[in-house]
Amino acid sequence: MRSPLKTRIPLFAFTFCALILTQTSFGQKDVPVPPIDTYIHHAWDTLSRSMNDCSSVVDPKLNSISVLYLPADFPEPVEVKSLQSSCRIQVERLPRRIEHLGDVMPRELKQAGLLYLPNKYVVPGGRFNEMYGWDSYFILLGLLQDGRTALAKGMVENFFFEIEHYGGILNANRTYYFTRSQPPFLSSMIRAVYDAEIADGHTADAKTWLARSYAYAQRDHALWMTDIHRAGDTGLARYYDLGDGPVPEMADDSSYYADVIRWLLAHPRVHTDYLVHAPEQSQLTAISCDPGISSVCAHAHVGEYWLSRDFYKGDRAMRESGFDPSFRYGPFSGWTHHNADAGLNALLYKYERDLQWMAGQLNRPAGAAHWSQIAGERRTAVNKYLWNAQKGMYFDYDFVARKQSTYNYITTFYPLWAGLANAQQIKSVEANLRLFEKPGGLAMSSFDSGVQWDLPYGWAPTTWIAVDGLAKSSDIRDAVRVAREFMTTIRQNYLCDQTIHEKYDVITASSQVNVARGYKTNVVGFGWTNAAYIKMQDLVNHSGIPLTPINVPRQECSAQTMSH
Repeated sequence: MRSPLKTRIPLFAFTFCALILTQTSFGQKDVPVPPIDTYIHHAWDTLSRSMNDCSSVVDPKLNSISVLYLPADFPEPVEVKSLQSSCRIQVERLPRRIEHLGDVMPRELKQAGLLYLPNKYVVPGGRFNEMYGWDSYFILLGLLQDGRTALAKGMVENFFFEIEHYGGILNANRTYYFTRSQPPFLSSMIRAVYDAEIADGHTADAKTWLARSYAYAQRDHALWMTDIHRAGDTGLARYYDLGDGPVPEMADDSSYYADVIRWLLAHPRVHTDYLVHAPEQSQLTAISCDPGISSVCAHAHVGEYWLSRDFYKGDRAMRESGFDPSFRYGPFSGWTHHNADAGLNALLYKYERDLQWMAGQLNRPAGAAHWSQIAGERRTAVNKYLWNAQKGMYFDYDFVARKQSTYNYITTFYPLWAGLANAQQIKSVEANLRLFEKPGGLAMSSFDSGVQWDLPYGWAPTTWIAVDGLAKSSDIRDAVRVAREFMTTIRQNYLCDQTIHEKYDVITASSQVNVARGYKTNVVGFGWTNAAYIKMQDLVNHSGIPLTPINVPRQECSAQTMSH
């Protein structure tokens, strides 16, 4: 049995951490701060939710009664009966069995609510009470690193439950996410849990579980091969949401869509097709959204200016991508659904290689050959449409306008992580690391748009994929340096406010952010940052690379940060 994380860290790492166990600021001297590893170790329990916990059912994003939905044909579990009586929640059944996304639409339900999951799960942090799609992959890596295999496996089983009963892996287990998924990491989760169980000596059980997992992974992959996710005739995939109009969960930020309109009106030289002029509200349903159905739509205007139906399709697709928002696909990514996404197609390439591996492990040679062919075809299409040999980077491709993007984005490192890039491509991408590397880690892009998924912000999931991709590509020195920069940023800010955040300003190496539009807060917790930190720590500790000084701006604790 593998020991917990804290017993596996080399002595020099403890010595390094010991240097930062006190802080002196604003008259506070020798204030003890628990080691960051201890914080992370206990955070998994703090961030855990389950269907026998009243607080798990509350949705702070919507000011409404708490409703828990069960699948139409699923027996009511004992814990749900208990939850109903002790928490005064409303339990409802979905109107019919769901086979695919879109079989039940959010507007069919009188009240938005949480969707039942059978196992305990870990949420990102802050206000979140639901289990998210791509967050869970990174959280799972942290759980496994910390020896929490059963909890990690239970989360993967929850995704199997979603595929079986809700039509696919959802953005998260809320009814208003019935129209979209999130970046496809299920095969990577399966392999990570399988490897952990093999390492723990449970070989026979792991093999049996892999056979079951393979069937669900194929069903999940099939979602990305359907017409809705097809990027024209490129043979590649795109992000897409089946719904129309503004997303319901933005009811807790009623100014966002109006802020988008105000930005567009203030930048008339930026040409988009986002704005529509509708002096008569009777026109809105056809060209924008229906304020009679959506309370969010009713606030989504500035005077007689509204956002187009196509903008909302792009806005929804952007949310499936997880990057909500950036300016990667036009202002506020309103053209996301017009693009074959470089990151998505790298993830799908890895998914197909994972399915090939699974078939091989299960002695299914025909299946292995099939997935090898599918992966090879995607690699050919990626090289045709997404690789730019002159710039030495991967870019997205607008299949509507039939042109490659010029927007520098951190997803250029995804093909390294996925094993898609060849030796020359790896070398070229590594040479462009300078476009993203800042004192406190890797920035999302080279453009400061004022929103959270662009410069100057760095995020744990994309940073880990880039770091792990560099390491897998034998560029261990760059991987270790970038990991140490981001770890130092996380650690220094932890000393100030004794928490870990969802994102950081990597230019100032600070958790103090100044997002102009969109999600303006910096949520604490934080699942994927916790996980990335201990994965990077493990990489650094076992790299064999001498730890030379790095130039990360030092954080002086302010009254604001210490108030946390």
